[in-house]
Amino acid sequence: MIETWQLQDAKNRFSELVKKALADGPQIVTKRGMESVVVLSVKEYRKLKQPKTDLVAFFRQSPLREVDIDLSHRTDCNAGWRQT
Repeated sequence: MIETWQLQDAKNRFSELVKKALADGPQIVTKRGMESVVVLSVKEYRKLKQPKTDLVAFFRQSPLREVDIDLSHRTDCNAGWRQT
């Protein structure tokens, strides 16, 4: 269960806050009545940071997958460029 902690309570009861985050999930800390930060376990953090799909699956699911794009190598792209 997500619980909300006032900043002062979170500082005074930090060990309890960490135990709750590990046991019950993310905990919200407020500052001046506004939600400011979330304390969560490393396991939950890594789950959030992990990509939902790999890059190949992403492109396969793209709505642009049927668009024909010419990816051939161009030799004239540096025609106006001179080396000094």
